[in-house]
Amino acid sequence: MSSVEPRSRFAWCITGSGHFLEESLALAARLPQVDLFLSAAAEEVLPIYKIGLDELRPDFRIFRDKTASAVPVGTLYENVYHTVVVAPATSNTVAKCAFGISDTLPTNMFAQAGKLGIPGIVFACDTEPVVVTRSPHDWVTLRPRRIEFDNVDRLRDIDFCQVVASPAELEAALAARLKELSLAWNTSSS
Repeated sequence: MSSVEPRSRFAWCITGSGHFLEESLALAARLPQVDLFLSAAAEEVLPIYKIGLDELRPDFRIFRDKTASAVPVGTLYENVYHTVVVAPATSNTVAKCAFGISDTLPTNMFAQAGKLGIPGIVFACDTEPVVVTRSPHDWVTLRPRRIEFDNVDRLRDIDFCQVVASPAELEAALAARLKELSLAWNTSSS
């Protein structure tokens, strides 16, 4: 990756959540220079929501969770990424990140980014007493438990981590990050 300009890219991690998945990917597509890092669960969920890897490839480089040691995380050490985004993040991913467990590609990316001082933005799914979300076939009402709220609160205390709770908050956090980096949203659609 020596041909890549230092800290020039967003690393966008997708977990197994369908909650605002399409909206999250639409925001990712508006950013300049984004690579997608998919967990094994993300690869299961994407087709359920009728999102194929082939339709993502024109807009993104894609890294898949196919190795036990999460080999793609090594790209962080090559000084390629300025921001790591985990969106949307399942309650499982939030809990792992909050407790320092890194056993998937997204949780490894999050942990190593923090150790390198690379800012992270996590779109946590279970942040309200009632969450209405689109399942593959219908709308579902969920009631997160106290443990999910506790884990989101714990995640907010992690160094180099910003937690957001909605697509609007995610967009605002990304806009602020773009401004910090003197970058702009993509204006062309592909």
